[in-house]
Amino acid sequence: MAVAAGAAAALNLLQRQAGLAAAAASVSCSSSSRLSLKGLVLGRCSALSFAGRAYSSEAKGGEEELRVRYLDDEYKGVVVLGINRAHAKNALNKNLIKMISKVMEALKTDKKVRTVIFRSEVPGIFCAGADLKERAKMHSSEVSSYVSKARTTINEMANLPVPTIAAIDGIALGGGLELALACDIRVA
Repeated sequence: MAVAAGAAAALNLLQRQAGLAAAAASVSCSSSSRLSLKGLVLGRCSALSFAGRAYSSEAKGGEEELRVRYLDDEYKGVVVLGINRAHAKNALNKNLIKMISKVMEALKTDKKVRTVIFRSEVPGIFCAGADLKERAKMHSSEVSSYVSKARTTINEMANLPVPTIAAIDGIALGGGLELALACDIRVA
């Protein structure tokens, strides 16, 4: 019952903020500590605060490749995962797959999580699939372990014990489409 309520609350959040995936794709806190949704300012972040974690090692410009936000208040229990690799069209590299896998391990045992939303932090693109530039530099043994790890991670996503929502804002190719299909609900 709580799981269904979490999914309903997450969908309600997306619908209320001007159009499903567009709303989910535009959630950000500015430096002035205000929550902004497609130009709408909804007050201080504490009203809809994020206890966020960021995972990164290779993102350009010092930004994290995977943003993890735990929503509070009315949306407590909703976790938003944002892929942020603008320079690579959100392509899935080894590091990002590893980070998503770590997050999946944490989420599947977290009893406070009711719903997970996967989204892009990059406007106009959900995920371009595997990072083919990185893959071209890999040895053949690395490629098979990368593909195996990616497949395992996407299966972990599909098997999360809570509803998952893919907020698709743009193209989803190859592994990016697999990521979206692993979610219970897809909105675009």
